[in-house]
Amino acid sequence: MKLINKISYIFIVLMILSCSNSDEAIAPTSLKSYLNSNRFEKGAVIACSASDMETANVLTFFYPVLNAVNARLYETTSVNVNPLDFENYTQVFLESEPIFNGYLRRFSQESSVEKWLIVTFELENEIKVSNPIRSKQFSKPTRWQDIVSINQSQVGMPLFSWPDNPFGDNAIYFQIVSDGNDNLLSGTYTNQNQFQYYKLDNVVLNITRETPPILQLNTSYNFTLMDVSLDNWVNAVTLNKSFVKQ
Repeated sequence: MKLINKISYIFIVLMILSCSNSDEAIAPTSLKSYLNSNRFEKGAVIACSASDMETANVLTFFYPVLNAVNARLYETTSVNVNPLDFENYTQVFLESEPIFNGYLRRFSQESSVEKWLIVTFELENEIKVSNPIRSKQFSKPTRWQDIVSINQSQVGMPLFSWPDNPFGDNAIYFQIVSDGNDNLLSGTYTNQNQFQYYKLDNVVLNITRETPPILQLNTSYNFTLMDVSLDNWVNAVTLNKSFVKQ
């Protein structure tokens, strides 16, 4: 074989190997294969999904605990699979983006079909896995509207309330109080359709890391509410409802 032909042959082989290695690097991996060789904990990531208010994009929110790394999103091909079988999930190669200055994060993706979603991250050499999330961007798109009332005649801090289960299929309510700079002051879950800042009497889950500050008079704050279903779909969102502490 002539030298030039040998060089051409070697070049072609290297190109094929390079493409093969590149494909392997970006090939979707199943959630089952990711978990097989690692310690993991199910139900250890707080996550839910909603449809975007202006598009059919699916927004998957999650709470990244301190020191969590390597957050990933996994999806099924449709809703017609067993959501508890990790073999049905493959990785979606997306970067999450911060909200509330990074206290929460979210994945945003276009999706032409409804499916099941799972969020994972790694913490202290263990993979934390969310419960399955059933997307409903077509069958039950998230309603973005103000349904919250704020009563500041109560003793102490404002009382937030809203109609109970107005869109059906409610399992829990998630509340966020934030300041004018979008810093999360408190993040709480209740089964009841009300929350008073910062009373924990009816709070069933609390992601507030530190004791929240007392709200200051004549200062503007925001309140966000998510109405979440049993399969972790957000039925409705009241986003950053502004109020001034009186």
